[in-house]
Amino acid sequence: MENFNKETISILGCGWFGFALAKRLIGLHYTVKGSTTTSDKLPALNESKIQPYLINFTADEVVCEDSFFDADVLFICIPPKRSSPELKDYPNKIKMILDLAKGKTKNIILISSTSVYGDENKAVTEYSGTHPETDSGKLVLEAEHLFKNLNPENFTIIRFAGLIGPERNPGRFFAGKKDIPNGLTPVNLIHQTDAVGIACAILEKQAFGFIYNACNPNHPTKQDFYTTAAKDADLIEPSFISEKTAWKIVESINVPKYLGYEFEVEL
Repeated sequence: MENFNKETISILGCGWFGFALAKRLIGLHYTVKGSTTTSDKLPALNESKIQPYLINFTADEVVCEDSFFDADVLFICIPPKRSSPELKDYPNKIKMILDLAKGKTKNIILISSTSVYGDENKAVTEYSGTHPETDSGKLVLEAEHLFKNLNPENFTIIRFAGLIGPERNPGRFFAGKKDIPNGLTPVNLIHQTDAVGIACAILEKQAFGFIYNACNPNHPTKQDFYTTAAKDADLIEPSFISEKTAWKIVESINVPKYLGYEFEVEL
């Protein structure tokens, strides 16, 4: 790894994924700037040797220090707030961020979601059509289009499947629930360890300019996976309806092709 350890990485949104990524990058000797929207989280960033920034984006204004965007790579890790009136403002927020980063950041990585694919009863890859069914999926896709239009030669997008890991124990998702539909559908999930691992692999291989589906290659059925997860967490096992109506299997061509990444966590 030539001079990668001298790179400066800015992580906009040090939430559940962003903070884990920032800590891993500090361990790999990158210089890391991290942002949060609340001042009480600044000390935690500082303690982890992350340069802390307070940054807030609303539909009307941006509160930030320009120096945050002076970086080799910027990760945009701010998912849309699903049940919030701010949901519809999401693409506009992304545009404001891209405008601020223009001319300051060499490479930008947008964290997106596999919700851009519809449940069309088939496997999907990075080269499949996108037909989102949820409001958040539609807005995430709109943000992706904005990003591509502003960076037509060099856009990097990571589409995460359902994220599990610390504080997101899948055993709790359906514990004790009865007659959950679609029990035979395949799950599309990724553990935080592998989500962070894929992001780091892009940096280490300098593999910018692609869309990556970040999803575990194993797809157990919903009823098998969540029943086992509840059992392992000593929670009441859920029961499912043994049916397979609307589903998809998220696969990746680009993660093995450009990153050669090997998943660490089994599903």
